[in-house]
Amino acid sequence: MQITQDDIEKALAIWGHGKITISRAFEDGGIEAARKVASANIDAYYGYNLGSVLFKPTMASGEQTFRPTKPGALAYFCGHSEEYPLDNGFAIMGWRAMESIPSATFIQGDVAMWMGWVKLTNKDGSVTTVDKSFGYKKDETGTLRIVLHHSSLPYQSPETAR
Repeated sequence: MQITQDDIEKALAIWGHGKITISRAFEDGGIEAARKVASANIDAYYGYNLGSVLFKPTMASGEQTFRPTKPGALAYFCGHSEEYPLDNGFAIMGWRAMESIPSATFIQGDVAMWMGWVKLTNKDGSVTTVDKSFGYKKDETGTLRIVLHHSSLPYQSPETAR
């Protein structure tokens, strides 16, 4: 089941839309509503059904830097977790729009990788840019799944950080 460039572009849009729907669920119904939507999003397009997902969130650190399990991803997206007390809930920050800016894509059969910037805009108009790498694999039903998600803040040299 060959992955196409169109598959990747759709997957990026779905990922971004997921963060927006989680934010809106939180605003409309609180943390339990956000968790329900986030859990459904994770089940729909992450590859935890295939095994561990190589997930390194933007603002994670220490022993909880990497999130190979669904509970770790859910905690990162929604916060409010006793197991992950440092998580603030990346997906409940009022996101309203997402733009992906590709750097490069690698496709080989049912495996693909994408690297670039993702710009998320919140309800106040503030834009957050993150460096992203996604790895994808099609599952047995042909659904494109995220099996690698690496995110970090863009590097700022000492000169540009001033």
